[in-house]
Amino acid sequence: MHPARLPLGGGWRGYCSAPGHEGSEPTPEEVRELCNLGYAARCPRLPKEREADAVRFSISRDRGDQLMVCFAQEFCHRPAGHGTLEYDLARAKWVSSHPDPCLQKMADCYLQSYLAHRIQPAAAGSESANS
Repeated sequence: MHPARLPLGGGWRGYCSAPGHEGSEPTPEEVRELCNLGYAARCPRLPKEREADAVRFSISRDRGDQLMVCFAQEFCHRPAGHGTLEYDLARAKWVSSHPDPCLQKMADCYLQSYLAHRIQPAAAGSESANS
């Protein structure tokens, strides 16, 4: 799969956080076909009662040391909530975070992918490539 098309900016692995299944490890197929695609409606561990089926992330503002991460939640392919989280690169910490630890972990993963592919602006006064 193309990492840029994945909701968290790349493929991830880890442990389930669904109630009653905390810590269980999804199969590689479940991770590839459900978890990493961001819409796990077919997952047998997905709770019946939930706020969202999927969460999408994007960077709405990148101002050097401050990043604004937007998220949108979906339920049954319809909007179910949205918000923003702010990250301070200079201090390497979230200025504002989400109270749901699962959504916050997804934001951490998305941020890690974004930063790994982020194009760094040239530093003022840096040497030219011809030196």
